[in-house]
Amino acid sequence: MDDMIWDAARRWQRFLDEQNGNDPLEIACRIMKVTEEAGEATQAWIGVLGQNPRKGVTHTTDDVVGELADVAFTALVAIASLGADPRKAIQDVVVKTSAYLPSENP
Repeated sequence: MDDMIWDAARRWQRFLDEQNGNDPLEIACRIMKVTEEAGEATQAWIGVLGQNPRKGVTHTTDDVVGELADVAFTALVAIASLGADPRKAIQDVVVKTSAYLPSENP
């Protein structure tokens, strides 16, 4: 299953390259797409909280989870579009952020 994620990110990157090219403007749009997806996650969370009195509760936590997954996957495609390895990028950030956590005692 793990390989499916990385393969799918690369497949989407290749598909987008074929459809839209990969000039700097297209890459910028792929990076901005991450922000768009993050906005959808925010909108869903506002919907969970019922923060908009005109609309009330409009979303579930599962909706938020799905939107956050969209953010993560869209970021993987953007990383691949920059010519980087998404798997390595994620591994690198896990190593970096792990240094900030207190050590676990077994």
